[in-house]
Amino acid sequence: MQICLFDTPLRENLFPFTHTRSIADIRCGILTLRERWEHYFGVKHTDTLTVSYLQNNYPSLATNTITYINGSVHASAALKTAIIALESGQALFSNELLIAYVSLEPINSIEDLLHKAQKANKIEYAGHIDQLCHIWDIFTQNGAQIKADFKSITSEKNSASLPHFVQAINPEAIFIEEGAILMPCIINASNGPVYIGKHAEIMEGALLRGPIAIGAHSTIKMGAKIYGDTTIGSGCRIGGEVSNSVFFENSNKGHDGFIGNSVVGAWCNFGADTNCSNLKNNYSLVSVYNEAKHEMQSTGLQFCGLFMGDHSKTGINTMINTGTVIGVACNIFGSEFPEKYIPSFTWGIGKEATVHKIDKAITTAQAMMQRRQQQLSEPAIAILHHISNNVKR
Repeated sequence: MQICLFDTPLRENLFPFTHTRSIADIRCGILTLRERWEHYFGVKHTDTLTVSYLQNNYPSLATNTITYINGSVHASAALKTAIIALESGQALFSNELLIAYVSLEPINSIEDLLHKAQKANKIEYAGHIDQLCHIWDIFTQNGAQIKADFKSITSEKNSASLPHFVQAINPEAIFIEEGAILMPCIINASNGPVYIGKHAEIMEGALLRGPIAIGAHSTIKMGAKIYGDTTIGSGCRIGGEVSNSVFFENSNKGHDGFIGNSVVGAWCNFGADTNCSNLKNNYSLVSVYNEAKHEMQSTGLQFCGLFMGDHSKTGINTMINTGTVIGVACNIFGSEFPEKYIPSFTWGIGKEATVHKIDKAITTAQAMMQRRQQQLSEPAIAILHHISNNVKR
């Protein structure tokens, strides 16, 4: 089966993360939404239909009948069954939400896909669906997705052995992939599973309380405290205190400081003692800035921290306010609280803030990636140029 995961205009609600990726490449749970669909369908590759400036980052392999699936919807066994049953020209809906559409030929734009699906033979899906609609959904849905992913990806595999010097509570809900290194630490899986990826390292004195997912080649540093509903993506280095947060790949929080109820993009770095507030002193609900609508939007949540786009950094002792949104390639430093919305390519805070020039931002991104033996691709550079050229301040 040829599967193509498509974006919709909803992607604008998921800025800053969808500035640099399709919705399907957001991590929520152990897996990204793409990886979850690929796991359920047993395929190694899925195509992508997204906006034009991102499309070059997603070369297509499709040649025949294509099943288009909404990339913002979490995969499930029940949805897989309903999608497989679709015939060419049929579309699966949940009320007004397009879930999937089967086409005999490739479709070249999101608008064309949505138009054809509206004219198709519509099949109504009566089951429950989970969908990413807002940036805070990433961390509020994370715990449930960790539990679902843990069950689906570990059910037919055997965990590596827990070292005798690890203090484990409910070890049956702890899964360790091949090559992971665990030093004397405490892992409590009584409230949810703990998944430790290939070649991850858990250093001495770390405290982990599930549900937690630690990605491949990530390091949890000495004395770190990781609370439940947290995902650490691959290649991250995490210290200090983290609660109910999602880190995408290759981001660093190597020192003390608190990050809670937050989402951190790829290739980010937190200076020592960076702290974010996740609760207002008056206990009122948190609002965040919707970049696409240019307005504050209530999350309906009492606990809500930070949303940081790819390639952004903070200096030492940075204080981040409740419900702060930081764009792509920002460098945040100073002795005061930054604004609650910081546009992409911002250097500094407040009245002293200037534009982070694109050439310098790319040089910094390349330097960070080279430390992990990776390179910034030409399509990724083009994406950064597009974002820089379209920032609204």
